[in-house]
Amino acid sequence: MHIAIIGAGVSGLLTALELIEQGCTVTIFDQQQAGHAASWAGGGILSPMYPWRYPREVNHLAQYGKCMYQEWNAKLQPETGIDFEIHETGMLIFDETDFEIGLNYKDQYQEPMQHCEYLEREALEQVNSHVSEQFQHAIYFPQLANVRNPRLLKSLITYLKQHPKVEVIENTWIEKFNFHNHHIQSIQTSNTKHYQADQFVITTGAWSNCWSEQLHLSIPVEPVQGQMLLFKTPEKWLPTMCMNKVMYLIPRLDGHVVCGSSMDHLGFDQRPSVQTQQNIYKACVEMIPELANFPIVKQWAGLRPSSPTGIPYIGQMPEIENLWANFGHYRNGLCMGPASAQLLRQLMLKQQTLVEATAYSPQRLKSNLSNVV
Repeated sequence: MHIAIIGAGVSGLLTALELIEQGCTVTIFDQQQAGHAASWAGGGILSPMYPWRYPREVNHLAQYGKCMYQEWNAKLQPETGIDFEIHETGMLIFDETDFEIGLNYKDQYQEPMQHCEYLEREALEQVNSHVSEQFQHAIYFPQLANVRNPRLLKSLITYLKQHPKVEVIENTWIEKFNFHNHHIQSIQTSNTKHYQADQFVITTGAWSNCWSEQLHLSIPVEPVQGQMLLFKTPEKWLPTMCMNKVMYLIPRLDGHVVCGSSMDHLGFDQRPSVQTQQNIYKACVEMIPELANFPIVKQWAGLRPSSPTGIPYIGQMPEIENLWANFGHYRNGLCMGPASAQLLRQLMLKQQTLVEATAYSPQRLKSNLSNVV
């Protein structure tokens, strides 16, 4: 089976990986360089931030993220020479209003990644001695990890580009689908070139709404800008991830600390702003005052594919027999990515699914359209 995947972010790349493992042939298209949109720009926390604030369907997929990335890293690293750098730092959350609900969530669902404990100041200092004195307690998630997403993407792209069953076509905008009845015969690029395949997959993230008119659907996915800062500290200086008021600090193995993130509805504008940079800087130094002693080495912004509930659209698109979806992951595309790709592969190849698939079905898009009409 030959499958065309439109979009080479983490969702498209992992979908390709799942399908070639089953013997499929894959062509991946991207409007720019592969892996350079939201997937590259995010922080790489392998859990939803405050999982109790999300629908269960988000957490059902996210709980597989860490173990699946560990398995893929073990398989790909010998071939690519690139380590994803899955860093098991644990996380401290300082939001007092979330302490009780976080601890209750842990007891109710018994998900290993979400095991947490309440720490008072003395125990907190033993876990992370750099935390500001203003925080006298926290909840601590010892099993949470982060993945260094630029390295993850580089490994995926390197592996796929050298694979005999994969073609990657970059800097190519797919203009339209060419239909016959309820079947896509080919896709057409902006320079009128046609590509045929047996099945087609949309993994276009924040750009997914652009298909609404052609498909006669209302696709409620829009870009939400998130801005980030990068500090450089000594290696292993910051021992844990930290979070307060939706702002987070993520230590990398080499001493870089990723800080974010903002939420701005600015269309497709990816330009960082000075005011947002200052807001992030202030929030981060409030958590870890000593960060002020270290240089900011980079700032950037990316576009999240916002969707109404954060539950992605995974499965067959309405009324088109060979078109599939894997988009709309909002803030959790990296941690849901491996399980989302596996679920789509299982649906496409009519295999048993790892989770109940109905809640993710793109058939929901038909009800969106009826609401608009």
